[in-house]
Amino acid sequence: MIIVPIKEGENIDKALKKLKRKFEKTGTVKELRERQKFTKPSVVKRMTRLKAVYIQQLIQGQEDNK
Repeated sequence: MIIVPIKEGENIDKALKKLKRKFEKTGTVKELRERQKFTKPSVVKRMTRLKAVYIQQLIQGQEDNK
């Protein structure tokens, strides 16, 4: 449960902004969207593998530029 403490006299817009930021950090919305559809385990593995390859290429590219 996400709790946003509000100080007396604080603007409601600021409190909403804090709430949105906390939602993003916890990944609640992302998880809900992922649960709406079923993805096969093989597809999940493929996506994680492709993501890992992409990250490795980025890291190697940064090392080559140094």
